[in-house]
Amino acid sequence: MTTQMPVIYVISDALGETAEFVSRAAAAQFIGVKTRIRRVPYVRDQSHLEDIMEEALAEQAILVYTLVLKDLRDFLESKAVEMGLRTVDILGPLIGALSGQTGMEPTHTPNIIHRLDEQYFRKVEAIEFAVKYDDGKDSRGVLYADVVLIGVSRTSKTPLSMYLAHKGLKAANIPLVPEVNPPEELFNISPRKVVGLILRPELLNQIRTERLKTLGLGATSDYANLERIMQELEYARGIMRRIGCPIIDATGKAVEETASIVLEILFKGERND
Repeated sequence: MTTQMPVIYVISDALGETAEFVSRAAAAQFIGVKTRIRRVPYVRDQSHLEDIMEEALAEQAILVYTLVLKDLRDFLESKAVEMGLRTVDILGPLIGALSGQTGMEPTHTPNIIHRLDEQYFRKVEAIEFAVKYDDGKDSRGVLYADVVLIGVSRTSKTPLSMYLAHKGLKAANIPLVPEVNPPEELFNISPRKVVGLILRPELLNQIRTERLKTLGLGATSDYANLERIMQELEYARGIMRRIGCPIIDATGKAVEETASIVLEILFKGERND
């Protein structure tokens, strides 16, 4: 029985966090045995790999690796046989199993999970932005938004903002009310970033009436008055024309459908820059 301290070299073409976690979990099963783990991240070529393995040989280390590039995996395995080093491939067997199950070839892209993480964090940031700058809470958000949604109350500005946020877009929304001047920031940004939302007056009347019921208020309020609604819509159209932004009639459209139109508008704007 050997008393030599086990040494594990964690080799990865990314950060190597996964392989290190697995290595520590395995080492924890041997109570009283101290295991030294050395992580070597961002290994992308054979010469670097060879240098690492020469160091590992001196310590008779176990090579635990997450390498997605096949030529590096093959090189490590063949070289390890020559040098008499033990190896553990963390990703290879699972990638092979998934490939067999799906009938697809893996991309062999190093560090891809961290690229996905970046997309995730962009989405979280966009969601936080949509919450912070919802319903005109802070008009400064208009200056930093990817898209600004404007319209009268109950034209689905908030759900549309959240839907776009899940697509990674920072969306702010501003309610248009005749008695309240819209923020000046609206007129200081590109009209390509602004999208106006309207609904057919009768539908808006129905939606607002139901809203009042849920709040326990009477349906006779000006908020649900058809004449008042028509005045609000006319006022909103005037603001939208002044800005020069596109206008979407969201009547009968699901949020996903309206979002698709917004994305198309933004995409065309980018192509025309």
